[in-house]
Amino acid sequence: MEMLTPEEGRTAVHLARSAIENAVSGDRTVLPDLPAVFGEKRGVFVTIKRQEQLRGCIGLPYPIKPLGDALIEAAVSAALEDPRFPPVSRSELADIDLEVTVLTEPRPLECPPEERPGCVEVGRHGLIVSGLGTGGLLLPQVPADYGWTSREFLDQTCVKAGLRPGCWRRGDVAVQTFEGQIFEEKAV
Repeated sequence: MEMLTPEEGRTAVHLARSAIENAVSGDRTVLPDLPAVFGEKRGVFVTIKRQEQLRGCIGLPYPIKPLGDALIEAAVSAALEDPRFPPVSRSELADIDLEVTVLTEPRPLECPPEERPGCVEVGRHGLIVSGLGTGGLLLPQVPADYGWTSREFLDQTCVKAGLRPGCWRRGDVAVQTFEGQIFEEKAV
């Protein structure tokens, strides 16, 4: 997968901010002319923070839509549909920081369950844990932000999935890794 250039990253963040501003105002975002990479199917997450506190984070982990469309969907969902938070209001728009994480395609962690902590690189890998009828995802920047070990990262991804810490040791629980290219924009 080809990485985005810094300019394409700035375009991604600008598109996410525009989509959020339009959605909060009740308008629809129309895709402008974009570089070719935005037509490639990619996974993407949009994280919204306000005063350093999480305000919304939703994305599409798998490459099922062109990046431009996926980015708009993730941005609008993070702003208006994250069940952990009320919708972003118009008065908050000037105070929100945005982070766009463009993902590589998730790949199964190819090792015996007991060896998983040694195969996960904190700061490089994001994780998807799935099994027992549920699943959860944490982006690569999360364990680095909290100073977690790879074992703690695995445990916390299990918790995010609604499972008990340590369930990653089970053969019937799948663990996938992915990487993310992060682009940020602070409130002006």
